[in-house]
Amino acid sequence: MAARIDHLETSGTFSLDGETHQVENNVWIVGDAEECVVIDPAHDAQAVWKAVGGRQVLAILLTHGHDDHIRQAQQFRQLVDAPVLLHPEDRMLWDAVFPDTAPDGAVQDGDTFRVAGIQLEIRHTPGHSPGSVCFYAPALGEQDEDGRPTGVVFSGDTLFQGGPGATGRSYSSFDTIIESIRERLLGLPEDTVVHTGHGPSTRIGDESPHLQEWIARGH
Repeated sequence: MAARIDHLETSGTFSLDGETHQVENNVWIVGDAEECVVIDPAHDAQAVWKAVGGRQVLAILLTHGHDDHIRQAQQFRQLVDAPVLLHPEDRMLWDAVFPDTAPDGAVQDGDTFRVAGIQLEIRHTPGHSPGSVCFYAPALGEQDEDGRPTGVVFSGDTLFQGGPGATGRSYSSFDTIIESIRERLLGLPEDTVVHTGHGPSTRIGDESPHLQEWIARGH
């Protein structure tokens, strides 16, 4: 059976630098009827577990270490018996939430992960946090006019509809996130669908013309 993407939106809080905000997060489940991976099981482990629907979870893939994305990772791991994978450069954010345990493994730039016959490529995109990553799946997405998939990138909080993820907080850098988006994302095919960590999805071709606007706005 062909791979598919399931989407769940969950609500909770994000806390950093002494501030707490109410947020809604996108949870992405990639797989088929038998197996899947879960990207950022935020806020509600039970709700994500129900969305998995009894499938084997091969891995819990974290786009970055901010607490709204990881706070339920341990509980979800217990429900599905799957490894939690995080880029090592966000370990300090993980430790702030889980000081007594470690992730089960790492995602590194250029690594690939295979699920339901499709391949996810890990792209390290620092800026929102040092260990932010995106997961690129060229074999997923809608079909173009030639019947080929457009491709999908799960961008976490690196790229949203309308611009880059937030910087100006601890461990973040505007110049770095702009460089990550320019070098690691905007070179993808224009039809590539961008599934974000918060808010609506977009396409690379809808965002790339606005790079210079973002730079001017950010500075």
